[in-house]
Amino acid sequence: MDERRTVKVSKYLSKHLRHQPERIGLTLDEAGWVEIDVLIAAAAAHGFRFSRDELDHVVATNDKRRFAIDGTRIRASQGHSIDVDLGLPTATPPAYLYHGTAARSLDAIRAEGLRPMNRHDVHLSPDRETATRVGARRGRPVVLSVDAGAMHRDGHVFQVSVNGVWLTKAVPSTYLRFPDPH
Repeated sequence: MDERRTVKVSKYLSKHLRHQPERIGLTLDEAGWVEIDVLIAAAAAHGFRFSRDELDHVVATNDKRRFAIDGTRIRASQGHSIDVDLGLPTATPPAYLYHGTAARSLDAIRAEGLRPMNRHDVHLSPDRETATRVGARRGRPVVLSVDAGAMHRDGHVFQVSVNGVWLTKAVPSTYLRFPDPH
C-alpha cells in the first residue's frame, strides 16, 4: 500500500471514527467501538472502498497509533468531537508536559489558557519533539511547557491514551510557560 493511499484511508477513518460516524451510517458504542466489518461495509456503501488488509496496514503503521483494534472492533484512540467514554483511568502526569501550537494562537492562549476547542480534552505531549511535530501542522510551531505536576497537585485530572497522548479538560494559563518572544 503506497503512502498516499495510507494517508487517505487514515484520514477517512479519523473523520468517521472521531467526528462524523453518522455521515456513513455508523453507530459507535459508548466507548467509540464499531465492528470492523460494519465500518468497511458502510464506507463501501458511501463510495469509499478499502480492504481489511488496508485497514490493518493503516492501524499498524500509523506513527501516532491513532486507532486501536480489539478483536473484531476498531476505534480512534483519542481526539473525538463526538460523545464517547474511552474508559481511560486517571493517571499521575510527569512534572512537565508539552503543547505544540502555532504562533498566531499565542495571544488567545495567554488570555484563556488551553481549551479543548472542538474536542473533549486538551491534548498534551510527553516530549518537546512530539509537541513540535503537532504544532508544525498549523504553521511555524511554538512549544509551550505545561506545569502538569502543579496542575495535578491542584486537583486537575489527567488521563493518558493508549498511544501516549496526555489528556486533561483545560490548562489555565497560569500553568503554562511561554517561550521568550525574542
